[in-house]
Amino acid sequence: MPSETICKIVHQYNKEPVAGEIMEKLQEIAADYSTVKNYVYRRYGGVRSLSKLYPGYTVQNEMTRSSLRQDLGLPSVYFYLAVFDALADIKKQWARTRTQVLKNINRNEDLSPEEKHFLRYLLKVNNALESALNETPLNLTGDVKRQYDLLLSKVDQKKMEHYVSRQVRKCHVRPGTDKADGFSLSERAYRYGDHGIYISVKEKRKRIFIPLTDKNTYTRQMYIKLYPEESRVELKIPVDVAVKDHPDYTETVGISMGMMTMIVTDRGHRYGEELGIYQGRLSEWIQEQNRVYSRTREANPGRKKYYAKKQRLEEQLHSYINQELNKFLRTEKPKIVCIPKLPAPGPAGPVKKINHQSTMWQRGYIRNRLAQKCREQSIELTEVFGKDISRECSSCGSAGDKIGEIFRCPHCGYEADRKVNAARNARKRGELSESNINMKS
Repeated sequence: MPSETICKIVHQYNKEPVAGEIMEKLQEIAADYSTVKNYVYRRYGGVRSLSKLYPGYTVQNEMTRSSLRQDLGLPSVYFYLAVFDALADIKKQWARTRTQVLKNINRNEDLSPEEKHFLRYLLKVNNALESALNETPLNLTGDVKRQYDLLLSKVDQKKMEHYVSRQVRKCHVRPGTDKADGFSLSERAYRYGDHGIYISVKEKRKRIFIPLTDKNTYTRQMYIKLYPEESRVELKIPVDVAVKDHPDYTETVGISMGMMTMIVTDRGHRYGEELGIYQGRLSEWIQEQNRVYSRTREANPGRKKYYAKKQRLEEQLHSYINQELNKFLRTEKPKIVCIPKLPAPGPAGPVKKINHQSTMWQRGYIRNRLAQKCREQSIELTEVFGKDISRECSSCGSAGDKIGEIFRCPHCGYEADRKVNAARNARKRGELSESNINMKS
């Protein structure tokens, strides 16, 4: 059963251009915020500080004892948010490192099954990984220690610890940032009033006022993104919204995704038919700007206008994608959406223009937005096995031929749009998976 609420990011914008002196004060906080994060990255992003990351109070206490906050003159409401933001980034990086090391272990054919089992356990237990990386005594108790000792008896400990240390050195990257375009705000750092928001600055007992385009108020930690070139700001607030339940949403819908047409359903309905136009417009503009920049690089042309125009084109593209996804859900009224698991991007082809358009394909964004909207509407999004889904006949199950945009089956004579055929297969595989689950239960 879906949860009753779901977290959603809402946005607020300034109603009037932000004055230069106000923007300067916000930029000063953002620069100090970035400085604190980089300090935490440098000091706690390596293997020596692995034991201090969980739950993080050690880092907080050490940062309190340091003189960094006093040197910067940064209020505590921003200082500690920056510390914990940086700690969250470091933990995410360690999660990525563990995942990559695990993949390398699984692919290594020179390791025995017992060695792989021990290394997986080493990655799973924080104390064990820290001990192996820093060559320090390992303190385990209870069942965890007994399991570790049992696995250890079957392998060469030094060899395994040296191996995992080498892999971590290859995969782990210490986080860092060179951006100072925003910062987080806790409840104590702002208050709403007078159809705007008052935000604390570095001056004691001083707040700057920014009028907003709406009158909504929130009591959550938020993030403020700065756009000084455009004299504007954007507030991003995570809020819990009620999940909607639609009794009339009863259909099981299979879909296929494409680069030119966003979604084609098993019934042949199409949504986002202008996706290729929007993506092509963005791709062609970026290519042209790159050619211009390469010719005039010695003249040191500014990139502010480039990034501003690129952002506008991306926002237009994303707005179109969201509109078409909303239209798809309103029209189809699905209870279950079956979507094929998308393969990894293939190698580049001979045509550079097509290659560049392929890199602009917003398939990850589309997939994430569809998943979010399905959660908000109590719709089940089922990912089905995607191998050969476009080559299999949805009528008889035999292998068929794709001729342009048409699919033809030489066995039963079925002929249809190849996207429709793939969408029908997605629905069949989704229904088959659901029936198997019901039979087991």
